[in-house]
Amino acid sequence: MGGTVRADAGEQAEPGSVIPGAGPATAPGERATVRLRDVGPDDPPRYAPEWLELREGADAVARAGDLLDPLRIRLANLPGRSGVVIHDLGCGTGSMGRWLAPRLDGPQHWILHDRDPYLLHFAAVASPRAAADGSRVTVETRRGDVARLTPDALVGASLVTASALLDVLTREEVDALVAACVGAGCPALLTLSVAGRVEITPADPMDEEIADAFNAHQRRDGLLGPDAVTVTCEAFAAHGATVRVHPSAWRLGPDEAPLTAEWLRGWVGAAVEERPELKDRADRYLRDRLEACAAGELSVLVHHSDLLALARPTGGTR
Repeated sequence: MGGTVRADAGEQAEPGSVIPGAGPATAPGERATVRLRDVGPDDPPRYAPEWLELREGADAVARAGDLLDPLRIRLANLPGRSGVVIHDLGCGTGSMGRWLAPRLDGPQHWILHDRDPYLLHFAAVASPRAAADGSRVTVETRRGDVARLTPDALVGASLVTASALLDVLTREEVDALVAACVGAGCPALLTLSVAGRVEITPADPMDEEIADAFNAHQRRDGLLGPDAVTVTCEAFAAHGATVRVHPSAWRLGPDEAPLTAEWLRGWVGAAVEERPELKDRADRYLRDRLEACAAGELSVLVHHSDLLALARPTGGTR
């Protein structure tokens, strides 16, 4: 499978193009979906590495370990394979590989997809080099459009993974992703999709209003937002795949205060962008919430879902 890391090291983000923040950073008037092809050199990164690094620990704790046993069984029974080839879509800084590779046995070759060469370089350099049983892990990077995948793009794939991706896709883009996975006959582990539910302690009368506005923002311009997991499950089921869904909530307490604070800023900011009439009250709400967070008096449960889809292998039986 080769051991060369192709990290696009010669392509770096322009100074100032990485914008810290709690989530997608978009150009004015542009929807925050994942576009990896046909972009200009000045098109800014969608996700700031500072945010991706800040959330990595909470993501690792939240991911549904219960889905790994059925995944291991499927990978062990794939016909005619020595080692696995894993495509990580929208890989960001590579947190999925750092979480999953040490939990799977056998040689692994990871193909990291993202549109940002800076993130691809980071992900490749920081990728694990050994599987759970000590087998070798190799990696390569590809710039491409995860929303335009075809079965040909996944020829030879053993597994497709992604984190926090489905909710920033449209129905058509999810259909394309599902068709590509099913056409390649490989399973898909798609983690940390927003579920549209947040629980904050202590509660505030404005919690629900902010959550409703945020969910509406997530659905703008045809994006699936909190509906993503349901739509994706239906799409896989229509192709005859077996689908399992497991909750994967962030549980943020005083020890996660920096992440909680940044998440709050992004959550409230998106709500106000969707409903500007909330601004004055939302500003006060955010100030009070950040003060409580800094004092260690706030806990947050941000609900996500993980999905494992087991499509019929193309080279043998299920």
